[in-house]
Amino acid sequence: MRAVKSRDTAPERAVRALLREIATGYRLHRADLPGKPDIVYGRRKLAIFVHGCFWHGHACARGARAPRDNADYWRAKIARNRARDAANLEKLAALGWRTLVVYECALKDGAALRATLRAALAGAAIA
Repeated sequence: MRAVKSRDTAPERAVRALLREIATGYRLHRADLPGKPDIVYGRRKLAIFVHGCFWHGHACARGARAPRDNADYWRAKIARNRARDAANLEKLAALGWRTLVVYECALKDGAALRATLRAALAGAAIA
């Protein structure tokens, strides 16, 4: 677990590369916001989280894969991660922030992700 990075991961760097094409001016890992979002557009009040599918229990093939070794520990860990993520999103919403969660599997379809990022930056409702 010590080797698992929490910032500047490959999916996060890929999302930042897309955002540099669309709109610069973001900040990284603002510790003063709940959950310490990976990417923050302060004036737009938009917080973007880039999550690994496995670590955050996403409903895709990679996220649904359960480890065979120490399965009880991993189920509990991923459940805690999901609960923490939901609490952080609620706290940000209560503070008036819009949030976008990008899972690593979304990087496979760059055009769709680019459109989602553009819509989020334009202030459109985020699904």
